[in-house]
Amino acid sequence: MENEKKESPSLGKRREPELPVTVPDTASKPKRARSAERTCVHEVAVPSGYVSSKDSELNGTLSNPLHKGPMAKSYPFTLDPFQQVSIACLERNESVLVSAHTSAGKTAVAEYAIAMSFRDRQRVIYTSPLKALSNQKYRELSQEFTDVGLMTGDVTLSPNATCLVMTTEILRGMLYRGSEVLKEVAWVIFDEIHYMKDRERGVVWEESIIFLPPAIKMVFLSATMSNATEFAEWICNIHKQPCHVVYTDFRPTPLQHYAFPIGGSGLYLVVDENEQFREDNFLKLHDTFVKQNLADGRRGGKSGGRGGRGGNTSGGSDIYKIVKMIMERKFQPVIIFSFSRRECEQHAMSMSKLDFNTPEEKETVEQVFRNAMLCLNEEDRCLPAIELMLPLLQRGIAVHHSGLLPVIKELVELLFQEGLVKALFATETFAMGLNMPAKTVVFTAVKKWDGDSHRYIGSGEYIQMSGRAGRRGKDERGICIIMIDEQVNALLAATTGHYSCNRGTATEALITMSAGFSLPWCIVNRMEMNNLKDMVLGKPAPLVSTFRLSYYSILNLMSRAEGQFTAEHALPDIEKKVSKLEQEVNLLDASGEAEVSEYHKLKLEIAQLEKKMMAKIIRPEIILYFLVPGRLVKIREGGTDWGWGVVVNVVKKPSGGGYIVDTLLHCSPCSTENNSRPKPCPPRPGEKGEMHVVPVQLPLISTLGKLRVSIPSDLRPLEARQSVLLAVQELVNRFPGGLPKLNPVKDMDVRDSEIVELVNQIEEIEKKMFAHPMHKRQDVDQIKCFERKAEVNHEIQQLRTKMRDSQLQKFREELKNRSRVLKKLGHIDGDGVVQLKGRAACLVDTGDELLVTELMFNGTFNDLDHHQVAALASCFIPGDKSNEQIQLRTELARPLQQLQDSARRIAEIQHECKLDINVDEYVESTVRPYLMDVIYSWSKGVNFADIIQMTDIFEGSIIRSARRLDEFLNQLRAAANAVGEADLEKKFAAASESLRRGIMFANSLYL
Repeated sequence: MENEKKESPSLGKRREPELPVTVPDTASKPKRARSAERTCVHEVAVPSGYVSSKDSELNGTLSNPLHKGPMAKSYPFTLDPFQQVSIACLERNESVLVSAHTSAGKTAVAEYAIAMSFRDRQRVIYTSPLKALSNQKYRELSQEFTDVGLMTGDVTLSPNATCLVMTTEILRGMLYRGSEVLKEVAWVIFDEIHYMKDRERGVVWEESIIFLPPAIKMVFLSATMSNATEFAEWICNIHKQPCHVVYTDFRPTPLQHYAFPIGGSGLYLVVDENEQFREDNFLKLHDTFVKQNLADGRRGGKSGGRGGRGGNTSGGSDIYKIVKMIMERKFQPVIIFSFSRRECEQHAMSMSKLDFNTPEEKETVEQVFRNAMLCLNEEDRCLPAIELMLPLLQRGIAVHHSGLLPVIKELVELLFQEGLVKALFATETFAMGLNMPAKTVVFTAVKKWDGDSHRYIGSGEYIQMSGRAGRRGKDERGICIIMIDEQVNALLAATTGHYSCNRGTATEALITMSAGFSLPWCIVNRMEMNNLKDMVLGKPAPLVSTFRLSYYSILNLMSRAEGQFTAEHALPDIEKKVSKLEQEVNLLDASGEAEVSEYHKLKLEIAQLEKKMMAKIIRPEIILYFLVPGRLVKIREGGTDWGWGVVVNVVKKPSGGGYIVDTLLHCSPCSTENNSRPKPCPPRPGEKGEMHVVPVQLPLISTLGKLRVSIPSDLRPLEARQSVLLAVQELVNRFPGGLPKLNPVKDMDVRDSEIVELVNQIEEIEKKMFAHPMHKRQDVDQIKCFERKAEVNHEIQQLRTKMRDSQLQKFREELKNRSRVLKKLGHIDGDGVVQLKGRAACLVDTGDELLVTELMFNGTFNDLDHHQVAALASCFIPGDKSNEQIQLRTELARPLQQLQDSARRIAEIQHECKLDINVDEYVESTVRPYLMDVIYSWSKGVNFADIIQMTDIFEGSIIRSARRLDEFLNQLRAAANAVGEADLEKKFAAASESLRRGIMFANSLYL
């Protein structure tokens, strides 16, 4: 019952024998060292009423997929269990989510889906979140499969290929436009699906998934996530098809995690390769710490801090020390992660005294470098960003971040893969994409700026980046080193008795790795050990929805006569359920209702008070003493009554996650088939069921029984469990008025004043109920009839509340308000029919579609030449902000003012239509004039060396924005064509053409 949802699709679950099954037959649960075995967990979400037509001999069953036929692709290695199960799901032609650590081998599953498509003469689409990753994946797949194409906003290669690699935005556009290609596609692979929680672009994934044709099956590849089952249920609900989850926490190469205090000189073990804190070592360290560092602790610690890791070249910086030590111990290659691009470059430059490459390797690096630069014009090869890079690369040191020139970034990736880069200074974007692992990973900080605030790295982010440590088949273990940049106080709170017990014990400490490093260290104020523990050992981040309504999607759906998509397609069947319940109420006999109503009201009052009382009693310090084996307990899960069960065992969940009560419960026969989720057996005459051990959370215990029954020592045999069922049924028959309950005051000796008061209230109402004429009447059917009517009315009321408060209802309101905006601006008419302006907006998804179509239709673009058009259009492209004061030439200042005025007008209309819009914030976030002057100059022919002197924005960011601007201009060109604006179409084409030269659009090294 744990982690299950009441209204989810039925789940059939299978786990490998080494792991406890979801509904265990025994109370004991095997323990194992995490990541020590190649195990996997398999679950499947199945739509209601679904019947599989697969041959079980060849393909197994939904809950136990197997593949016994010929393989579509062979592998030079033995597949891990999670790969075997995933491939079996693919051969069943059913969607699958593969959730595994970096380097575990998820790509093998994707390649199998592609091989199946080639075998079955069907097309397959491979999507990735970034254009750069699409280019890399195209290169990788082209080496494996011959017929591969690429579609990004920048490049289109072989669009008729069997396997198409594309960005997710391209796929969404194809879906909205009803592309013919999709009729031939059997599979869509969504790589890095956890990118779906990205605030800005996550909605693209959700829309793409929602609008995929039902015949297409999906493969989702993800880093480990904590709510994979929930995601599968969502897929199952919207596509009415099974969706498998194959999850493994197996790491091909185990990790060791160390911490390094900035300003210190030692490494301290945080977590060993078995993911255990080293408490024993910490206790040994304690005395040394007090003696050696008491004086420093009183002064607030040694000097160091952020200043201690600057870019000095004396060899004294902390980064320098760590990298030098890594090389001396042969722990390279190493990736040093920073959360600032400028810091990455400073750290790399501080390595001037280190050299990791042999003369032969230096020569190879130079040769590769010179060949790569041939794709650039001669004048661009002399750029400082290029000339400064070669000496660094020759010494085996490199930088990788989004602000680099694309050609340099790709060159670094290729050299790193070839083992010619030994120390790579990178931002977290390097952790996403192709499999480029290192032996060691270093984190230069534990905090990052996320756009809103500086915060600690989340466990999901840490898992993604630390997963780069450890090369499969090369390293026995991967090494992670975390640099803590908080000033430390050497007076350890734990040693002075002021360490709160709920923060952990000495377990949460940093342990020395080597006798050569002796400086003890701890965190007292900002960086507490529980933060570090959560970061390193916390659960993977859940995948959360970032769905939002956009005018682009509304207009596209309206143009396809699907304007009611939010109200009709997305709303669940709540209204139908309410209607069905109302019909049931009308059919129920209500004779003698007044008398029954009074009696039923007393029962409801008692039930509510008991529920309130149990909420206080289930506190572990009260209830655990009474949850002994054999105790009868009543279990209720939401609206589902499981009846009386028998306590078998109580287990404490790890990491303070509460308690689980293994309880023998009467389950219906269907729950024993295919190990599906257990369901209660309704107490009807002739109904047969079986007792099963079900894990129950404390809040689901609705009543504590006074009685206990004897339970056999071995509950694996069915007869043993059924003997307990017979004992419970005998007791129920013996007490027709209900089994006796533990009285919190008299039986449990609870003295809490609130609980005592509740017990007194319950006893008072029970006296009234026992004295009521209905209590002794035998007209059970009439009572049950009215009670059912009362229950149905209560359920109707809850559902109506749910409808009013649900997020979907909010979407309905938002759709209504956004439709008003579209009407006011002339995109649709009063009947919701898309007009000329709306048809133009349907084709624009790179920039603000409402604002740019307003400029197209109000004549702003007509008065500009194509250089000014390119500059003005650059304001729509999201990118880096400049820290410099913007001073624009006259020919750009006026168009910018027109743009800002139009943005303000649109924001005011949205505000009038009850949308939550701050007018000033909308104008500021929508109009980004930071590159207007740069783009204008580039469009007029100024060389790249000169334009990079005009801004403090990184060269790579300028190029990325220019390429996105080109994509945007081509969308505007298509929009102008769609509405018959031939002059505008030519102007947008000329603006695009003026950008496409030199280093801005140099070919990718992967293509």
